[in-house]
Amino acid sequence: MVVETAPARSPREARSGPVRVGVIGSGSVARKYIPHMQRLNVPRQRVDIAVVCDTNRRQWDEARERYALDTFTDDYRQVLADPSIELVLVLTSMQRHGEIARAALEAGKHVLVEKPMAMTLPEAAELVELAAQSPGYLVCAPHVVLSPTYQAIWKRLQQGAIGRLLTARGFYGWSGPSWGQWFYQPGGGAMFDLGVYNVTTLTGLLGPARRVMAMSGIAIPERVVDDELIQVGTHDNAHLLLDFGDARYAVVSTGFTMQAYKVPGIELYGTEGTIQMIGEDWAPAGYEMWQNSAGCWQVFDEGSNWPWSDGVRHIIECIETGAAPVITPEHAYHVLEIMLASMASGDSGQAIPIESTFTPPRFDDASTLGPGAHLIHDPGAEA
Repeated sequence: MVVETAPARSPREARSGPVRVGVIGSGSVARKYIPHMQRLNVPRQRVDIAVVCDTNRRQWDEARERYALDTFTDDYRQVLADPSIELVLVLTSMQRHGEIARAALEAGKHVLVEKPMAMTLPEAAELVELAAQSPGYLVCAPHVVLSPTYQAIWKRLQQGAIGRLLTARGFYGWSGPSWGQWFYQPGGGAMFDLGVYNVTTLTGLLGPARRVMAMSGIAIPERVVDDELIQVGTHDNAHLLLDFGDARYAVVSTGFTMQAYKVPGIELYGTEGTIQMIGEDWAPAGYEMWQNSAGCWQVFDEGSNWPWSDGVRHIIECIETGAAPVITPEHAYHVLEIMLASMASGDSGQAIPIESTFTPPRFDDASTLGPGAHLIHDPGAEA
């Protein structure tokens, strides 16, 4: 199925009062989202975390102690059956994302689903179609386009600050988790867990990719996870080449194969200069820019400590105001197609065309993080 760019969605009706939220999955990812939502309640209550769902009841005690929450279930269907719950966060293992997100949309909920949105393209296409018809929004992680650093870089590119963008690189990896055997099973892997950030960032900045070629495979066939020796069942090491047309290319290096590194998370090379992101695209801290006309490196710091869980703030603001999210299901589908194609290319050695497309979000009012940006309380509000 080719997922074309959806027409602009009509604004929903604005509303007041706290948004009632059901959290499905209370592991390590929830430990970022739950405190983020609780911080949104200062100075006024905007979020009511109504229930936490996890099949591992031992997690309930931790959630009680950490977040003072008191309502739990081990069946996500009970969360979806509650008519008072408006927003559902799908924070489970990757393999269950599509199933639960689909059921939540069918129940009329707003949905934030962690990456990737689904395991297969047909499953993801169904989510895109459901989201277009559902009364609820669908916001898919990662949320990299929301960071002030990403938006500042986007604006610099639109201004022509480094000329025509010709080539780019994304880099993100580590030695791999020692917990959660599902990370190393089909549906897991380094591309779905790590490379997804770079692919989302680069397609957001360069637009839809047309073709993919990759070296991708299993570099470490056995690992100790949860104190047990396991066989790795999915790719843990990849170099992905993206073709954006007109001889514009990008490469993504990712894997559970890197002990440490000191390179920018994102590099962009144009006809008149270079932009390098400071830090990772999921934890950026500004950017460095070389312009031939200036003849020097300029540093633009971003000191807001933007959190990678910020999609939950964004979707709650959209629910409050009725505005459509800037993160679209079509973008997430395009990223999933690229990731699946990269693994298929690694197995076959062949370049694979990408059929889907999307319209990247615009940030015309974004700050470029000029001098003194570290003193600005809300960088995104400055022109």
